[in-house]
Amino acid sequence: MKGVHLEAKELALSIAEIALDKQAESIEIIDVSKKVDYTHYLVICSGGSERHVEALVSAVERTLKQKGVFALGVEGREASQWILMDFDDVIFHVFEQHRRGFYDLDSLWIDAERVPLRQASVLSKGVASAISPS
Repeated sequence: MKGVHLEAKELALSIAEIALDKQAESIEIIDVSKKVDYTHYLVICSGGSERHVEALVSAVERTLKQKGVFALGVEGREASQWILMDFDDVIFHVFEQHRRGFYDLDSLWIDAERVPLRQASVLSKGVASAISPS
C-alpha cells in the first residue's frame, strides 16, 4: 500500500505541475488518504474562464496520455465550469473561478493535510519532466 500511495503522490504532483504550467490558479494538493477510502489525493485548481478550465483539463489529459496514464472518467466537460478527472488514487478538480467558492471543496477538507505548492513544484520537477512531451 505504501508504494501505491507514493505513486499517487507523484501523480498528484505531476498533475499540479502541468496545471501550473498552464497558469492554473489557487492550486491545492490535499492528502485525503486518512479520511476516505476511494482516493489518496485531491488536486484542486481554478481557471479564469470556461475556456481556461477546458485547456487545463486537456493539457493534463494529453500529457498523461502520452505516458500511458488515462483517467477512469471525466465529468462536467459539457459545461466546463467544474470538471472532475478521476485517476483512481488522484482526483483532479478544475473549477471556473466563481464556481470554486460556491462548492468550496477546500473547506470541506480543511482538516486534511496539504502538500505545499512550493514542495510540489520542487519535488515534481523530475516527475513532470519524465511525463512532459519532448
